[in-house]
Amino acid sequence: MRGGEELAASLGTDRWKVFALFKWLGNKRLIILMSGVIFFVALIGFSFGGRGHMSWPEGFVKDTVTWVQGWINKPARAVAGLFEDIRRMSVLYEENRQLKLTITQYAKDTARLNDLEAQNKRLMDALGFTERQQQSTQYKYRIAEVFASSPDPFNNTIVINLGEKDGIKANMAVMSVDGLIGRVVTVSPFYSNVQLLTDLDTSSSKAIAVTIKGKENESYGILEGYDREKGLLVMNKIPKVDTLEVGDTVVTSGIGQLFPRGIQIGEVVSRDEGEFGITHTALIKPFTSFNHLREVFVIEVPEL
Repeated sequence: MRGGEELAASLGTDRWKVFALFKWLGNKRLIILMSGVIFFVALIGFSFGGRGHMSWPEGFVKDTVTWVQGWINKPARAVAGLFEDIRRMSVLYEENRQLKLTITQYAKDTARLNDLEAQNKRLMDALGFTERQQQSTQYKYRIAEVFASSPDPFNNTIVINLGEKDGIKANMAVMSVDGLIGRVVTVSPFYSNVQLLTDLDTSSSKAIAVTIKGKENESYGILEGYDREKGLLVMNKIPKVDTLEVGDTVVTSGIGQLFPRGIQIGEVVSRDEGEFGITHTALIKPFTSFNHLREVFVIEVPEL
C-alpha cells in the first residue's frame, strides 16, 4: 500500500511540473514578442532621431538597400528612356509630316495665286485691248481660252473653247493682244481649231495679203511662209519700188476679204531681192509669241 501511495504522489507532482513548464513557455513567447517590438521601436527611434552619425547596422542596411535600388533603377531608367525616345521620335515624325503637308499646300497655293494674278493681268490687258480696238474699228472681238495645242511641231494648231454655238465660223481671224496669230479652220458645236501663222506656206489658201502701217497706199506684199530656224515670217512679192523699210510695222491689208484690214502682225527686220530679182522679200518678226498661248480673240466682222 505504501508503495502505491508514493507512486501516486510522484505522478501528481510530475503533472504539476509539466503544467508549470507549458505555462512558462507560453509566457516566454509573449516575452520574446514584446522584446522584439521594443527593439524595433527603439531602432526606429534611433533612425529618426537627431543623430548625425548612423550606427553600423543602420549604415549597412541603408547602403545595401541603396545599392540594390540603384542596380534595379539603371535598367529601368534605360528602358523608360528608350520608350520616351520612341515616343519623341513618333511625335517628331508626325510634326515633320504635318510640316511637309503644310509646305506642299503653301507651294500649291502660291503657284495658284501666281497663276491667278497672271491670268488677271492678261484679262485686264485683254479688256483694255478690246476697248481700244472697238473704239478704233467696227470689229467685234470674242475672247476665248486656249483649250489645247498640238504637240506636233509641224502641225501648228490650237483648240479654243468657242464653237458654232457661239457664232464662230471657219476662216475667222484670231489674234492675241499683241497681234495676229492665225485663222479658224474647223468648227464644232463647242470648240474650234485655229491654224497658226507658223503653218503658212506658199499655197494661196494660206497666204495673207499685207501692207505697211502708215503706208497702206504705197506698200504691198504677200505673207506666205515661216522660217522655223529663224522664227521669222516671210513676206514675198514686194515691188522693187515699194517704200517698205526695216523697222516698219506689217499689218493685214484686207485684200481678199480673208482677214480684216489693219491687224498688226510684226516688224520688218530685213529686206532682200527675191529669187529672180523681179520682186523683193522681207523677213518679219511676229509681235506675238506662238508658245504658251492662253487667251486669244476671234475677230467677227459685221456683215455689210
